[in-house]
Amino acid sequence: MAESTGVLAGLSPVAGKPVHAAFDGGRLTSDAGILLLAEIDRRLGICERLAHCIEDPRAPERVQHTLAEMIRFRALLIAAGYPDANDCDALRSDPAFKMAVGRLPESGGDLCSQPTISRLENLPGPVALKRMMAAMVDLFCDSFATVPRRIVLDIDDTEDRVHGAQQLSLFHAHYDGRCFLPMHIYEATTGKPVAVILRPGKTPDGAEVALVLRHVVRAIRARWPRVDILVRGDSHYGRHEAMSWCERNRVGYVFGLGGNMVLLGRVTGLAEDAAMGRIAGEADKVRRFGDLRYAARTWKVERRVIARIEASAQGTDSRFIVTNLTGTPKALYETIYCARGQMDICQPWCVSNLSLEG
Repeated sequence: MAESTGVLAGLSPVAGKPVHAAFDGGRLTSDAGILLLAEIDRRLGICERLAHCIEDPRAPERVQHTLAEMIRFRALLIAAGYPDANDCDALRSDPAFKMAVGRLPESGGDLCSQPTISRLENLPGPVALKRMMAAMVDLFCDSFATVPRRIVLDIDDTEDRVHGAQQLSLFHAHYDGRCFLPMHIYEATTGKPVAVILRPGKTPDGAEVALVLRHVVRAIRARWPRVDILVRGDSHYGRHEAMSWCERNRVGYVFGLGGNMVLLGRVTGLAEDAAMGRIAGEADKVRRFGDLRYAARTWKVERRVIARIEASAQGTDSRFIVTNLTGTPKALYETIYCARGQMDICQPWCVSNLSLEG
């Protein structure tokens, strides 16, 4: 079979030579699709951005594989369904991977081996990881043709189950297993990822949430000083430290707030009114909303709390959110806070496509 597609339009030349696809062999590959991913990476500059964040301790005259080449090879392996670093040894001479990294398929040198990739994965320290997160925030900002007037950041975490004794993997009672608990941040209006932070398998405390918000928001404001920012998260992100930082730095927030006896006692009248409305045939599910000032014992100031009470066939359910925004209670809960459901679409997509299952 001697068919050929000719030059593949849109792909960058490899070592100055145009890329053709044909079926009359020499060396064959079943992973030609990674050439398209590699082209996207070249246009966005993702691997180069990340490589610039890492200090290379090797002697320059002895380097055979640059940091950018190794990062691109590793990323493409994961994207192609080869998450194990051991796969590097079997695929380092694959013509498609060599072309994707910028080497000729026949005469170009083989790519790096598994030990080299393992050293790369252990090379970044805390400073490099912070730089890499800032580089991804820059990539997010570069994706906009014009500066937006307002952005909405949804923050949440997801289970990354482990199957060994990896460092910082911890037992998490909610997931009933050992895991990491990486933190995801997405821009809600566009669905674009802003940052994904690998972290231990425990619920973040207030200091950690405030630290992450500080790094992300400052990186965005360095590019867009006048942009309005709204942060949304569930109840374990509604920490006093995070809310205080947002209030000092012109950042809006809407966080879930766990109910307690004090809050439930203050909405008793609304709960009874909702129940009576359902008995009177108002609807199968009757909602009432409340607006109150409340301060937990760990808070230094009172904050605005919105209560949502729903009476249904299952009984009465009370939910609370805390916010520094203006607006009606109904709009803040149903239109602003509940729109966090977009996060449930972004997170599984990211976990599945980036092989974040441990």
